[in-house]
Amino acid sequence: MLIKRGAEASIFLEEWQGQKVIMKHRLPKKYRIRQIDQKIRSYRTLHESQLLHYAKEAGVSTPIIYMVDLADSNIIMEFIEGTQVKQILNDLSPEERQNLSEYIGELIGRLHIRNIIHGDLTTSNMVLNRNGNIIFVDFGLGEISVELELKGVDLHLMKRAFQSTHFCIAEECFKAVLCGYTEIVGQKMAKKVINKIREIEGRGRYISERKRSG
Repeated sequence: MLIKRGAEASIFLEEWQGQKVIMKHRLPKKYRIRQIDQKIRSYRTLHESQLLHYAKEAGVSTPIIYMVDLADSNIIMEFIEGTQVKQILNDLSPEERQNLSEYIGELIGRLHIRNIIHGDLTTSNMVLNRNGNIIFVDFGLGEISVELELKGVDLHLMKRAFQSTHFCIAEECFKAVLCGYTEIVGQKMAKKVINKIREIEGRGRYISERKRSG
């Protein structure tokens, strides 16, 4: 059953060896030469499965991978029983929001300290399970990088996700995320990343102003 169709891949809920699983299928792109398209999709499928593994090594829960099919660009992985953070964050008490947001920040910190960039940090890609653990999903845009810029972009995307989906509580949630993040990466690195976020926001304002004045 198709549950999500994206620009790069479709997500299916399937039955596999007697259990519910998620199958992520990377879609062929007709505008690319077929052989090149196959190589790109195979590479990205392998790369995402590796990132899911690296995240686990960093102490961040991700779905268990059952099978990687490079020929068809498929990943079959665990179906996570739980609720998207997006669906519950607005309804939590202030204390619960604070704790959950700090926890999210700690997990992002664990990724970044290992130079893992998620690439799409939104509350839609975080699932809270029955045990109170947050599982990060969809590393399709992720990469390994030491670049401060990409870590800043990762957290800037998180901030934008709060502003667009949880605008009434966005500021308090993001502050809590940065608090948890700092606990993991340390004051020195956190300060550099926060400064990079401000720089990225400044660029965005400059471009917006140029468009209005033009």
